[in-house]
Order: sequence, then C-alpha cells, then structure tokens
Amino acid sequence: MSLDRLAPAVFVLLWSTGWIVAKYASPHADPLTFLSLRFTIAAVLFAVLAMVSRAAWPRTRAGWMHAVVSGVFLHGLYLGGVWWAIAQGVPSSVSGLIAALQPLMTAIAAPYIVGERLSGPQKLGVVLGFAGLAVAILPRVLALDAAMMQVALVPLLVNVVAMASVTSGTLYQKRHLQEGDLRAIASLQYVGGCLVVMPLALLIEPLRIDWNLEFALAMAWSVLGLSLVSIMLLLYLIRRGQVSRAASLTYLVPPAVAIESWFLFGEELTVPMILGTVIVVIGVWLTNRKTRIIA
Repeated sequence: MSLDRLAPAVFVLLWSTGWIVAKYASPHADPLTFLSLRFTIAAVLFAVLAMVSRAAWPRTRAGWMHAVVSGVFLHGLYLGGVWWAIAQGVPSSVSGLIAALQPLMTAIAAPYIVGERLSGPQKLGVVLGFAGLAVAILPRVLALDAAMMQVALVPLLVNVVAMASVTSGTLYQKRHLQEGDLRAIASLQYVGGCLVVMPLALLIEPLRIDWNLEFALAMAWSVLGLSLVSIMLLLYLIRRGQVSRAASLTYLVPPAVAIESWFLFGEELTVPMILGTVIVVIGVWLTNRKTRIIA
C-alpha cells in the first residue's frame, strides 16, 4: 500500500489523540506552559533532524518568515486555543467537533485564495459533513442551561477562533510553502508556535508542571506521536493534495475523538453522535473522491 493511501488513515488516528492527550495532561500542567515546552522540544528535534540529514533550509528571508508565520497559525493559535479551552472544561469530544468545521471554512475560502475548485459531489460532501456535525453537536448545546452556557461561552469561542486559525494556517501553507524541506520548515513552524504560547503562558499562567509519570507520558506522546509523526504527515498531505481535500480529513477526527473520550474518560456517546458520525463519514468520502472538474 502506497504512502498516499496509508497516510490519511494514520494521520486521522494520530491527530485524534491530540484532544485526548490535552485532557489527560491538563491535571498535571497548565496548557500553555505544557505547549511551550512541547514546541521547544519539537523545534530542537526537527532542527537536529534537518542538520543531521543535511536538509535545505529556506534560502530567503521571506521563506523563513513564511514558515514561522504558518507556525503561528497552525501551532500557536490553533493548539494553544484548543488546549486552553479543554483545560477550561470544554469536553474533548465537543472540541473535536468544533475543529471539524474547518473543512467547510477551507472549502469556502480555497477558491478565492489558492484558486481551487470543488466538484458538485465534493460540495455535497462538505454540506453533508456540516449536517452530520450539526446532528451530533446540537443536542449537547441544547442541553446546556443558561448559566452553564454563560460559563462555557468564552472557552467555546476560543475553540472556534482556534479552528479558524488552523484553516488560515492551512491555506497560508498551501500558498507560500510549496518548496523546501519539511523537516526544516517544521522546526521553524514550532518556533512560530512558541512565539504565541510562551508570552501568553508567562502572562496568564503560574507555569505549573507536575513532574510525574503522567506528565512525562503526555509529553513523550505529544512530541513524538503528535509533533513529529502527525505533523510530518499533515505537511505531506497539504503538499501532495488539494487544500480542501486535505482539510476534509478532519471530518474523521471527531468520531475518533468521541469514541476515545468515551472509552478513556467516560464522555457520553449518544445516538445523535453515532448518527452524525455516519453522515460525516459519507461526507468525507464524497469530498475526497477524485473527480474530474471540467473548466
């Protein structure tokens, strides 16, 4: 089986664990403090890999800037917002559902920004994906009373901003980073992430870290499984395929997060969640189909 066929499934499986490790790590470290350390380790790790393999770094100042700016969106604003929201009580399954709105935003923006066009079936897939997410999430939202909604509003809004940030980062990456070694680019992107989360951690957090086994396991998986393997896969998918098709893979992440959250944390897995998952999977299949677009 070729990497092009295997990479999407591996990416979805690994990426879905990001919400799980965020919840798992929250009792043991402040979220932005955790991410500051994670991004620093990942930046150094990718820099070492790039140097050992003699990978080419960007040749121009603009190339360095584009890599760092994309990291501001893809890592700093996106992961920083998601981890902070989960630490404030947003269920990991709900956070994953919010993140899955990204393909809709990407599909709408891509024709204007990078000139991509979606076929009729792909447009239908985007609509079905959004409908499936609505079926899954609306019962949760309607179940909240006014007081709970008021308390949860800010973290939920931060999660929405984070989703918009990864959409912007994906499109920025597609437009400005089509050349260059992925290892060097990834290192610079984590530098960009640090530029966001480190100042915020110093400003709003007490920099709490519990140096125990749970923290070590969460950090190890975050750096190796998420920062190293899954990010390389994401960059590979963005470079190899259309922006909207690569982004639509995130439709598969919420069902995976919901199942993992149910199994590990006891978060409720309801009939609407299951039904919405089926609709989402159909939407993903349609959006990722290779269709011929006649100009």
